[in-house]
Formats: sequence, structure tokens, C-alpha cells
Amino acid sequence: MERVGDDMIFEEILSRLPAKVVCRFKCVSKQWCYELSTPKFVSIHARRVGNSIQKKLLSLKENSIVVDDIVAGNLEDNTSKTVTFPYDVHPSFLRIICSFNGLILVCIKRSYSELVLWNPTTRRFKLISDDYFVRHFGRHNDTGGMYFDEDNDLKVLHINCYSDIHTAHVYSRRHDSWRQLNFLSGTQLASNFYSWSPGIYSGKTIYFMVSNYWIPPGERNIVAFDVISESFSILRFPEHMEVNPCQGHFLTISNKLHLIVVQYAGELIADLVKYEHDDWIKDKYNSRQQVVDNKYLGRYN
Repeated sequence: MERVGDDMIFEEILSRLPAKVVCRFKCVSKQWCYELSTPKFVSIHARRVGNSIQKKLLSLKENSIVVDDIVAGNLEDNTSKTVTFPYDVHPSFLRIICSFNGLILVCIKRSYSELVLWNPTTRRFKLISDDYFVRHFGRHNDTGGMYFDEDNDLKVLHINCYSDIHTAHVYSRRHDSWRQLNFLSGTQLASNFYSWSPGIYSGKTIYFMVSNYWIPPGERNIVAFDVISESFSILRFPEHMEVNPCQGHFLTISNKLHLIVVQYAGELIADLVKYEHDDWIKDKYNSRQQVVDNKYLGRYN
């Protein structure tokens, strides 16, 4: 019988296991601990977990942090469990900025703000703000996203809009440092009249919804960040969805960017569209429905 090579064991077998099981296999030997901690294995495992039909929802309750299982789009009964944040901080002081492949970017809002990378499954965490933050984190003015670059280095993107000035920085986990990026020029998106959504990763791009909630009310913009070129661009909001007031919410389906557009035109309704071939089109499975209930939770794989 042909001997199974190390590459087959790590990349084809262990990479398909849940994160908790992988952590247990790190105790086998120093070599296994090293191989299961490399950026290459982490990237392969993250991709496989991301394609799994089983997901988890993490929600910040009034006095606790709760995780629920979702299988094939359905919330499983009796699977809720409480998890503990690595710092002694009340949940009311936490804000989930974004999630990506099992990692959650969390802001601790106290007298000064701190950014923490947290994996609730493995319980590993890392403070990444250090001396980078010099002011309080703003709910409408700060946002971010995460991605792996071409060298499998985990990057954290942070966007700050303050006093009509845009700044964008990216953190490298490999180098444990921040650097500034060139941002959009000639736009008014840094104005206090605009609110930025969390970033969502889809197809080598991170997307943000930028909404004007003052004058003119209902204006929507979509900012796209290309993770390969590390450059920003602006996409148009679906023109046939321009009904005020309206809201847009991103999600990924089959690794493609989709947008739920919630509008009020006599009744509360929602449409599902997807971004394909540089255009927004109605999803073929979409049907216009009245919205009865809305519940927003943080998701991680």
C-alpha cells in the first residue's frame, strides 16, 4: 500500500476537519503543531470551512455573547451556547466590525478604542490596534474588512472618516504592523452625513455600503476595495431600486455578491439582486415579498 504523504495528510485530510479538532491534533508533535499553524494550512482550512453548509451566528446580547448553529440556511434548535470574550469587557462595550473565515474583528469601545482579532472557536485572539488608534471609534465613521493576500498573509483593512477626511490603513498579521493606503479623492463620503456599513468579502473584493442619512436622504453608494491591487473604486447602487427610504444589506451566495434592498412603498418589501458581469441583476430565485421581521446577527464560519 502506498504511503500517504504529509501534504495529503495536512492539505486534504486535516484541512477538512473542524477547527477544534485541528487544535487537538497540534498536540501530536512539534512538527504537526508547526504544519497546522502555517499560513498555507490556515488559508486552505479557511476556504474549506467557508464552503461548508454549516455556519455559526454570533450575537451580542444585553449581558452575554451567544453562538447558534446554522445548517444549510436553517437555524438549528437547542444549539445556543454562551462564549466568553478574552478581555473582561461588558458586551455593551463591544462592536463587531466584520467577520471572515472564522475570525471576528471586534472593537472595544472604552475611554480609548482597541481592535481585537478573535477566533471564538479556538479562543485565540490578538490585540492589533496598539498605538494605531488615537481617538474613539465612531459607529458611523469607522469600518473595516479582512482578507488573505496572494502570499496568504491575513490583512485587516480599517477605514476612518472624520472631519471630512478619509484615511485607510491595512494591518499585516505576518509583519504585525499597519501602513496607510491611497484612498478615494474628490468625494464627499467622509462627511458626517454619511454612514459606512461593515465590509463583506466576495470575489477578491471587499464591499461597503455608504449611505447619506441627512441631505439628500436615501442616497446610496457602494465602495469596492480590490484586495489584489489594494485600490478603491465606487460602484453604482441598483438604479431600479432607487426608492426612498431604502436600505441595502450585503451577503454572499455561492461566492457571489448579493444585495438585499429593503424599501418602503406603502408596505415594507425586499428585493434580492446579485452583482454579475459588472451589473446588478435580479436573482432568478428572487421573489418580491413583504418583510415581517428583521433580525441582524454577526456571522462567522
